[in-house]
Amino acid sequence: MRSEDVPGARPEGIASGREVFLSYASHDGATAQRICDYLEGVGVPVWMAPRDVPAGALYADAIVRAITACRTLVLVLSQDSVDSSHVGKEIERASSKRKPVIAFRLDAAELTPSLEYFLSESQWIDARQSLESALPKLAEGIRRLGAAGPAVPGPRSAPAPLPPMRSPPGSRAGMRALVATAAVVTALLGAWYIAVKAGWYHKAQPAPAMTAAPGAADAPATAARKSIAVLPFTDLSEKKDQEYFSDGLSDELIDLLGKVPGLRVPARTSSFYFKGKQATLAEIGKALNVTHVLEGSVRKSGNALRITTELVSVADDARVWSETYDRQLDDVFKVQDDIAGAVVTALRVSVLEDTAPRAAPTANSAAYLHYLKAVAGFYGPGGPYFDEVLGELQAAIRLDPSFAQAWLLLGQARISGFAGSGYGGPYATVRPAAFEALQRALSIDPDSAAAHVQLARLYYMMDWDIPAAHRELDRAVALRPNEPSALWTIGYIANSEGRFDEAIAQHLKGRDIDPLLPDNYRQLGNDYYRAGRLDEGAAILAEAIQRFPGARTFHYRLGLVRLAQRRPDVALEEFKLEQDPDFRLAGIPLALDALGRKPEADRAVAELLGSKNPANTAAYQIALVYAHRGDTTQAFQWLERALRQRDAGMHWMKFDPLLKAVSGDPRFQALLAQMHQA
Repeated sequence: MRSEDVPGARPEGIASGREVFLSYASHDGATAQRICDYLEGVGVPVWMAPRDVPAGALYADAIVRAITACRTLVLVLSQDSVDSSHVGKEIERASSKRKPVIAFRLDAAELTPSLEYFLSESQWIDARQSLESALPKLAEGIRRLGAAGPAVPGPRSAPAPLPPMRSPPGSRAGMRALVATAAVVTALLGAWYIAVKAGWYHKAQPAPAMTAAPGAADAPATAARKSIAVLPFTDLSEKKDQEYFSDGLSDELIDLLGKVPGLRVPARTSSFYFKGKQATLAEIGKALNVTHVLEGSVRKSGNALRITTELVSVADDARVWSETYDRQLDDVFKVQDDIAGAVVTALRVSVLEDTAPRAAPTANSAAYLHYLKAVAGFYGPGGPYFDEVLGELQAAIRLDPSFAQAWLLLGQARISGFAGSGYGGPYATVRPAAFEALQRALSIDPDSAAAHVQLARLYYMMDWDIPAAHRELDRAVALRPNEPSALWTIGYIANSEGRFDEAIAQHLKGRDIDPLLPDNYRQLGNDYYRAGRLDEGAAILAEAIQRFPGARTFHYRLGLVRLAQRRPDVALEEFKLEQDPDFRLAGIPLALDALGRKPEADRAVAELLGSKNPANTAAYQIALVYAHRGDTTQAFQWLERALRQRDAGMHWMKFDPLLKAVSGDPRFQALLAQMHQA
């Protein structure tokens, strides 16, 4: 256990996290020493250079590590510190790490625009009249900030503002701080969700407490030898309106590094799980089973970019490599290549056979920004927002018709919208549009494993053509053996075809790559349920509910397992807890019928049928209710409706435990034949 985890322990050394990092210009050294003496006299540990730089350590590296490990940065603000380049770098570093900053103002120095920007969300204490009277206020402010949470390296939530302090008179900082705080609150309240249909679509759900993924290493030191997590880069742009760009940069780096042989890189969903959360590097390393973390920040103003990056070892919180890039937007792909190359060199892993720089996905900067906005709308909190996504992608394609990634996401969005909620119109309209988009993507980039996976989804989800889907998946795996979406889809199809051991193996492998993706747990629960391994299914679903309390359909699926275990009373409680209203309505009558409470079950069925949405998007689940009641006529009527609507749940039909009693009916075999002839 680290010292700061032990109540009452005094942290020692720069890596353990002093309460305060004291930033000051050399001319203010005497005042800084008085501040340090006062704070330590009242029990606030301070890291102060050069006093706390270990013998033999690199000075700059010691500074970086100390800022990363501290809880709060206190700036001795004066004309000298405004003019000091090293103070400016310390403030920028603290801002990129989302450390709270307290400006302890000694004089009336006018801030430079860049310094005012970085201090726009800081707390201020005016010491111009009396240093001695201001010091108790400083100590109190530090204690208040400390009460917001422990010092953590890496991404963290912004602390609550301190009421007694204020931004300097006459500045615009106060308003920017208010706007930024509102943005943070809004982001944290957002939930990752994509329409769930038969378990196909998934989004990461923020959990209030971060725990290690099952199967992850007990300690970061035992993680895969060459492994790295790319955390979402921090948006440091002045208006805080470039989050879609910083997220897009992180996403591109995940994809780029994921193609390096010998390097394990968790997928986007798992890495982005930590966005806005308080987590130490040790916790991140344990949850994602990685030895290193890549983090950074982005400042974008017009076409000008400043990208800072840092590769950190999880085991000892040591900086392995860092770099700052000042470039133009047109150079962003070159910067991505440079970062990936530097990471590969630092980790000393093998490189791709083709060492030439990759071709930029688009030469049109405006098209790329439209694409990044579409990605944000598809994967962002509360999404996907299909109207917004399709609009941005169509704008990107108009600007650059050869933009393969935009065509790929356009096809993916059309498939997801249709299969998840019937978005975009009938099959006859959506299918050709999705197919054309994917064909355009493959004509531009024939070696895109992701495009072959999406084409497999189209064949399977929309056409119900399993052989065609397998052919595309084989191509995808040949191009990229550990493509997470390919592993997931192979497992899903194996489950629907009754090859449960294969399904479990694929989804376990996928979970190792993407350990914080809720749907990996959802599908494992489905696999165990349909294989009759009910105790294992109940365990994995119960664990998922604890880990992802906001994720949908987990309670419904656990309810199905409890029914199969002949525990209808427990199943009823699970169905009542289901957060997806359609699945909740479809689950409750199953349990009530099993309990013999027919009048209540009849009312529950009437409520289910009276809701417009389930009839249009959950016809398959309604068929299960009638099959379980023994009403085969209604069951087949709803299955036929599900077939006409191309309900994604129909893939589960052949081996669904709730349909076993009607599987010998000639109508059952006829429906299966119609599916594969469609």
